[in-house]
Amino acid sequence: QVQLVESGGGLVQAGGSLRLSCAASGRTFSSYSMGWFRQTPGKEREFVAAISWSGSSTYYADSVQGRFSISRDNVKNTVYLQMNSLTPEDTAVYYCASPIRQYVVVRTTQGINYWGKGTLVTVSS
Repeated sequence: QVQLVESGGGLVQAGGSLRLSCAASGRTFSSYSMGWFRQTPGKEREFVAAISWSGSSTYYADSVQGRFSISRDNVKNTVYLQMNSLTPEDTAVYYCASPIRQYVVVRTTQGINYWGKGTLVTVSS
């Protein structure tokens, strides 16, 4: 049974930084891409960042490019999202996500099979 457990959310002032973590279990972590999505009330869940199974390739939404960084540790079975220069528009519930297929990177919600429960990030102005 695949489980994704996020941590690291919280309240931060605009301009500040946070690092989210997602611990994965239940399958061979290093064979699957990982991603982060976010959602605010009344809006659809949106792609934030993704990383390939080896960590050699990363992908970002335009809105976070240059401010956020995704990384992974295939020994610790954990993926991270370093968020810098946060703005109130980054306030959302952040979800860790992964597809069911090996060796593919997914950047749409339709392609995701496993979701964490989410962690709330609140950026105050």
